Amino acid sequence: MSTPNTRSWLQTLVGFDTTSRHSNLHLIEHVRDALAAQGVPVQLIRSPDGAKSNLFATLPASDGSTQGGIALSGHTDVVPVDGQQWDTDPFALTEIDGKLYGRGTCDMKGFIAAGLALVPEFLAMPRSKPLHFALSYDEEVGCLGAPVMLQQLQLQGQRLDGCIVGEPTSMQPVVAHKGINVWRCTLHGKAAHSSLTPRGSNAIEYAARLICRIRDMADSYRANGPYDQFFDVPYTTMTTNQISGGIAVNTIPERCEFAYEFRNLPGMDPAGIQAQVEAYVQQELLPHMRQEFAEARIEFDSLAGAPAFDSAETEAINQLVQALTGDRTKRKVAYATEAGLFQQAGIPTVVCGPGAIADAHKANEYVELAQLQRCEDFLRKLAQSL
Repeated sequence: MSTPNTRSWLQTLVGFDTTSRHSNLHLIEHVRDALAAQGVPVQLIRSPDGAKSNLFATLPASDGSTQGGIALSGHTDVVPVDGQQWDTDPFALTEIDGKLYGRGTCDMKGFIAAGLALVPEFLAMPRSKPLHFALSYDEEVGCLGAPVMLQQLQLQGQRLDGCIVGEPTSMQPVVAHKGINVWRCTLHGKAAHSSLTPRGSNAIEYAARLICRIRDMADSYRANGPYDQFFDVPYTTMTTNQISGGIAVNTIPERCEFAYEFRNLPGMDPAGIQAQVEAYVQQELLPHMRQEFAEARIEFDSLAGAPAFDSAETEAINQLVQALTGDRTKRKVAYATEAGLFQQAGIPTVVCGPGAIADAHKANEYVELAQLQRCEDFLRKLAQSL
């Protein structure tokens, strides 16, 4: 069974409502104070508006060195519970039949809790390399916090030998994931009474043409690749998931807005995919709209994005995690994490954490006590390896 300290930490972390629309400062400051009380150097790296914060803490090597070593990375925000039917209070840890229920237990406060609970043990171990905690904000709404933290660490000259992102993988190493790119498209046409159709420019109908084009691109990737069979969905996907427009059934809509995303395989350029969408707009769609209304326009806004991640099998961090878990299976996943950001910063990275991704984000989210135990065992071995 997992240690009482891990359960206590998880109870505390779940008790902080860190849904992404709220500040995470109360949780971050609690962690800061707990680490500082144990003599661990901590720095808070705030969001540009100061409302949220990352946390970077270092358990120095036995000789006092703070350079190199491995970072344990976790995001502190969680997805909303709005509209979900929970059987327990989502912000109060509840144990039932060997499972701990609560928002964020799986994604990913369980990993953070296990790491924080073991700090006293880590400090007592002789280490030739430091161990770091890298806790971020706003991962769930586009990985907004980690880039701020990584930029600051780079400015400070902080060097890391590796990073373990503790997203839920059932404690199985994951060496690659897709990128995610979320875009909003807004079409501006011209309103008119629907009986006078030629006097207007229908933003919804032109949006429909673009949405169909995006679907055609998605169908092409599915039919023609490129493919990577190690992924559960082995090709790049594109979907339109939200749309709004129009004010009345008898009025030509002057405005329509929709959001779409694409999840690209590693090695595929997301800018190139988006360029294809915008080329269709500029070359075909917008000229037709402007035949009806000269001032018609179509705008694109990037809402969120995280780069794809692909770890080389020869990297030391990859081989270390495989050795510590005893699992050498090559796994790649369709969901995105902050791992690609760490890799872009030149930090070799692996994804490995307690819980199953299938249990994340939904009502009655949980992590098994057995998974937390496996995580503790893994983190102990990791610290000992340093």
